[in-house]
Amino acid sequence: MTVHDISGKKVAFLLTDGVEQVELTSPWEAVKNAGGQPTLVAPGSGTLQGFNGTEKGDTFTIDETVAQANPDNFHALVLPGGVVNADHLRVDKDAQAFARRFFEQHKPVAAICHAPWLLIDAGVVSGRDLTSYHTLQTDLRNAGANWTDDEVVVDQGFVTSRNPDDLPAFNDKMLEEIAEGEHAGQTA
Repeated sequence: MTVHDISGKKVAFLLTDGVEQVELTSPWEAVKNAGGQPTLVAPGSGTLQGFNGTEKGDTFTIDETVAQANPDNFHALVLPGGVVNADHLRVDKDAQAFARRFFEQHKPVAAICHAPWLLIDAGVVSGRDLTSYHTLQTDLRNAGANWTDDEVVVDQGFVTSRNPDDLPAFNDKMLEEIAEGEHAGQTA
């Protein structure tokens, strides 16, 4: 694993109830350990419920609501997975607009497992190389994405992985792309 310094970079983590807990906590710790400032952004306020598979995990305090959060104030976006989390976010218009803005601003975005569902509805996956949890491949291909079954896929600042087993590679590439900054080819 390569060491990446992202000191002073603010990273939004967009999620809601039903998030796969390790897909939040592992990248969150990686960002903190690399000097970044993670911020939990969600549709609601207060706390949200994490899950370890189908079992309830910990609760997490929300820092900003997605309606109030401004993508201009962040250097990158991380989208943890979890079926319930992703299914709720994909139909949230504020979440769609928030995610789309990172692509429009050429900022790094990292999405794991079921998280790319949101990006289909945000209209940013057409023509992009990516991976996800295997059950999303048809949805992503139908949305115009170039889906492959790889541990981690990087496309111009856009990082994707399949599942929690891929977290070491996902975290490394996520930090690398955040350290590099904006990518001209990272577009909506």
